[in-house]
Amino acid sequence: MYKYDNYDQSIVDARVEEFRDQVNRRLAGQITEDQFKPLRLMNGLYLQLHAYMLRVAVPYGTLDSRQTRMLAHIARKYDRDYGHFTTRQNLQYNWIKLEDAPDILADLASVEMHAIQTSGNCIRNISSDQFAGAAADEVADPRPWAELLRQWSSFHPEFSYLPRKFKIAVIASDEDRAAMRLHDIGLQLVERDGVLGGKIFVGGGMGRTPMIAPEIKDFIGAEDLLSYVEACLRVY
Repeated sequence: MYKYDNYDQSIVDARVEEFRDQVNRRLAGQITEDQFKPLRLMNGLYLQLHAYMLRVAVPYGTLDSRQTRMLAHIARKYDRDYGHFTTRQNLQYNWIKLEDAPDILADLASVEMHAIQTSGNCIRNISSDQFAGAAADEVADPRPWAELLRQWSSFHPEFSYLPRKFKIAVIASDEDRAAMRLHDIGLQLVERDGVLGGKIFVGGGMGRTPMIAPEIKDFIGAEDLLSYVEACLRVY
C-alpha cells in the first residue's frame, strides 16, 4: 500500500487550507454559489436537496485500520453515524454541513486520504479487484499499476477539464470482479510468453446509457501501458 512522502502530505495539507479559505468566503457571502460550485466540486463536495454530500477517495479500494477508524470517526462526528461505499470504491457522507467540510478534509489528510478528483469532469478514483494482491488467479498484483495511474492522473493539467468524468479500472485475472468493462478504460494485466502486459478495453459506462467496453488492444507490453492510456484520453 502506497504511503505519502513529505511532498504528498504538503500538497494535501495545502489543498485543505485553500478550501478552508474558500468555504469561509462562501459563508461570509463574499462569493456566490455559482462561483463556489467549481471550487467545492474540485474537493468532492456536492450540494444535494437537504445537505452537502462529500465523496472520499479510496484508491483502488485499499484501506488500512487507521484510515478505516478515521472514516468511522467522521461518520460519528460530522454525519449520521454512517457512510455509503460506492460501486467504485469511494465512500460518501450525505449529511455534511458546509462549515464542517474543511475540518473533515483535515481529518482525512491526517491519515493520508482526501476527496480530490472525486467529482467533476476529470479522471476519477482508479478502481481495482477487491481481492487485488490476494487472488490466486492473478498474473500480477494490479495495485502498483492502479497507483501508477493514480499518481499520473492526479492534478494532470491536460485532463483536469474533460468533456465528462472519466473512469479507469485495473484487474489482473480473467474473472472481472471490478466490472472493468463498465469503465471508460479497462486494463487487464496478462502474460504472453512470459512477458507482462495488458489488454485494453475502451468505452464502457454505467450511466443512463450503459455500455460494455469492447477490447481495442489484445496485448501491449507493460512499458507502453501508460502511454497507451494517455493516447486513449487524448482521442477522447
